[in-house]
This record gives sequence, structure tokens and C-alpha cells, in this order.
Amino acid sequence: MDRNAGHNSAYRHLYPAISPFDQRMIDMPGGHSIYVEQCGNPNGIPVVVLHGGPGGGCSPAMRRYFDPDVYRIVLFDQRGCGRSRPFASVENNTTQDLVADIERIREILAIDRWVVFGGSWGATLSLLYAQAHPTRAAYLVLRGVFLMTARELQWFYGGGAARFFPDVWKRFTELIPESEHDDLIAAYHKRLFCGDLMEETRLAQRWAGWENALASMDSHGNMGEGSGSYARAFARIENHYFTHAGFLREDGQILADMPEIAHIPGTVVQGRYDMICPPEAAQALVDRWPRGTLRMIPSAGHALSEPGISAELVRTTRGIAKAPELYGF
Repeated sequence: MDRNAGHNSAYRHLYPAISPFDQRMIDMPGGHSIYVEQCGNPNGIPVVVLHGGPGGGCSPAMRRYFDPDVYRIVLFDQRGCGRSRPFASVENNTTQDLVADIERIREILAIDRWVVFGGSWGATLSLLYAQAHPTRAAYLVLRGVFLMTARELQWFYGGGAARFFPDVWKRFTELIPESEHDDLIAAYHKRLFCGDLMEETRLAQRWAGWENALASMDSHGNMGEGSGSYARAFARIENHYFTHAGFLREDGQILADMPEIAHIPGTVVQGRYDMICPPEAAQALVDRWPRGTLRMIPSAGHALSEPGISAELVRTTRGIAKAPELYGF
């Protein structure tokens, strides 16, 4: 889950815009070619940025949460997203594939250990990557925690968030027959993969619009459905992952596996009024994470572009940079 549209009020907290010093496509098993870029200092503290969704793609604004003189910033578009190819593909596109891709990127770039920075689904993937490769994640910076549990999916697609946004919920559900409202993920899945491009796109814009409308305090219920091609990729990939419960072995897997990363320090930045990923998940996470710290941001929702969230994330990366030796850099 994630919407990353930037707002000017958040940009004032970020470092100046920068361009990559390296851009490449990396072929991965299963027929996917992944877009990868590097920015900042080639000899700096390595950090990998994991975008949200699943299906969102990375953006130039994501480069700006790190001092470019200090950090070696690695961004990539996950399978089917952004500049990666094949676009919008869900074939050979699972959580396990993405975790393997992150590790392959690390190996190709000859990075020993790195900071892992991710929000929403990016936070999910950060935790799963760290749990699979606990010697490679030096520090976790997480925003808008999503643990890929049935409870969270039920909140967002089963009527929980709808109690606060009934008007927007009506628009989200009105294209689906009422007889299918008991499982909207399944109902949308049938239509997002129906083979009719126009129908898939129409439903995808509603799927993406529901999330857009609840992303930030400034959304005000505006669905802002965006371009058809982006919405179709985003909705299809996200729905694919949610249909398969994130491809996890069990509900609650991330919390169950927290002992694997008990030694890794981390900061969780969470909006108090996050309607997409309610704060209870962030609290549950740090309750099981001895070296995890929760920073609850008042008057903030879910999006990376929330000013208070952006400010705290920059404060966190600056803090890591001030004492890199504490984290093995």
C-alpha cells in the first residue's frame, strides 16, 4: 500500500534534487528486467529505498531523504513497476522474488551491508528482506507500517476505513454488484484481470482512487485516480499480492519472525491519523523489536509526502549519518 504523490509543503524538508550517477537494467530470473539507479556519493553509506504498493514504483523525490554527500542512494522499480519490464506483469512476481531481487542488487553493486528504507508496502518488504538476510540490513527506516495481515486488509477493503469515508467508499464499491461486496479484493481481481483493457483500466482507477483519497490529511476524500496506465499497473500488482495474502507462509508471519532481527536497530515513523495503515501495526511491531523506536507524528496520515513524516524521516537519516560507526559503516 502506498501513494507517493509529493506536496510542496513536504519538499521544504528534503535535500535538493539530484540526478543518478548510475542507471541500469538488471535481468532477474523469471523474465523480469529491473530498473536500478544510484545517486549521491559512490563511496557513501549505502541505502536501498523500497517503494510502496505493491506496484507503486520509485520517484525522484525519494532520492531527497538522504544527504547526497554522505549517502550512496540505491533506488529500483520492483517487478512490473515503473521502468522495470515487463510492465504491469504479475507473472513470476511474488514477495519471495522481490526479496531475492534486493539481495541480487546488493551483490551486483558489491555492497556488504546497507540501510533499508521503506514505507507502507516498502516497510513490509524491508522487514521481510531483513528477516531473510539479517546480516545485510544495518538499520531499518520504516514509515506507515503495513504487516500484510488479514486484519489490515479487512480494515481497508472490508469496511473499516469506509466508516470514516462513506462517500468515497460508495464510489469504490459502486462498480461491483452488491452480491460481491463481501470480498472486494476478489471482486476487483476478477475485473482487473478480465482481459478487456478498457474495463481493467476503469476498475484500476477506482482501486487506486480509493487509496489516493485516504492517503494524506490533505487528500480530503479526493480520489485523484491518475493516469490509466499507472493505475492499471498499480492496481493489478497490488491486488495480485493481496489476493495471495502477500505470499507469506502464515498470517502474522512478520511479527512471529521479529526475533530474527532483534539485533538490528531501526526507526518507525508513523502518522497518528493513518487511515490506510492504522498505527496499531506500528505499535505491535516495536513492542516485539528491542532496538526499534516508534516516532508517532501528530496531524499526519499515511503518505510519504506528509510534511511531518518527511521531516522526521530526514531527521532519522541525518542521525544515522552523524554516527555511522555505530551501525558498522
